[in-house]
Amino acid sequence: QARLVESGGGLVQAGGSLRLSCAASGITFSSNHIAWFRQAPGKQREVVAIFSDTGFTNYGDSVKGRFTISRDNAKNTVALQMDSLKPEDTAVYYCRAWGRGTDVWGQGTQVTVSS
Repeated sequence: QARLVESGGGLVQAGGSLRLSCAASGITFSSNHIAWFRQAPGKQREVVAIFSDTGFTNYGDSVKGRFTISRDNAKNTVALQMDSLKPEDTAVYYCRAWGRGTDVWGQGTQVTVSS
């Protein structure tokens, strides 16, 4: 059974950095599309960054130039490096993997950015 586990969330001051990690079991990241989503209280879940099965990356407009998604095939993990964090980045961050009949989400990790 496929399972994703996020880690690395926490509390950070505005302007700081955090690195989130998503570890997979029962699924191979290199054969699927991977994305980080986030959901703030009272708001809809939104896509933050995408890493396609072919290595194409794309970012939400609000995080372009500040966040970087990367994939480690040997470790079967995906990371989200978040720099220059802003209070509006506060949300629960989720990892998702999908493709070829698979669609699995992690449980989420809380990121809180204080002003």
